[in-house]
Amino acid sequence: MKRVEDYVRSIPDFPEPGIIFRDITSVLQDADGLQLAIDSMQACLKDTEVDVIAGTESRGFIFGVPIAYNLHKPFVPIRKKGKLPCETVSQSYDLEYGSATIEMHKDSIKPGQKVAIVDDLIATGGTIEAAIKLVEELGGEVVKVVFLMELAGLKGREKLAGYDVASVIKYDGK
Repeated sequence: MKRVEDYVRSIPDFPEPGIIFRDITSVLQDADGLQLAIDSMQACLKDTEVDVIAGTESRGFIFGVPIAYNLHKPFVPIRKKGKLPCETVSQSYDLEYGSATIEMHKDSIKPGQKVAIVDDLIATGGTIEAAIKLVEELGGEVVKVVFLMELAGLKGREKLAGYDVASVIKYDGK
């Protein structure tokens, strides 16, 4: 029986020498791989009471929407600045070279709602740390954060200390 990591394509020296790029398009392009990835991520929520699934743009949408659908929960998109049409709350965070800002609709999370955040990858943790701050600013409680892959060598999980974090695949390197 194949594991999710069997569907992930590893590309050496991309985007620069010494980096192994973990490509999920090979997971998405295989029906069995995609189903296994979604089922595995959803299994991470098995014993978690959740009201809302939130996902970060754009690959968090790919995995978050089918999980929300399967659990019959609403899905809340967390988008790049300027992409949402209604009143938003925003949070900036640092990138390796510069910074970025993400936003959510101000009415997307109700106070007291239990929220699971879904994304494809945790590297340095900055995006998800910002997403957690947005959910909490709106009064939501982040009860779980689920990733398909974790690059443990980049120590992103440390930024999420105190939160219940799960990853389906864990790579020790960067």
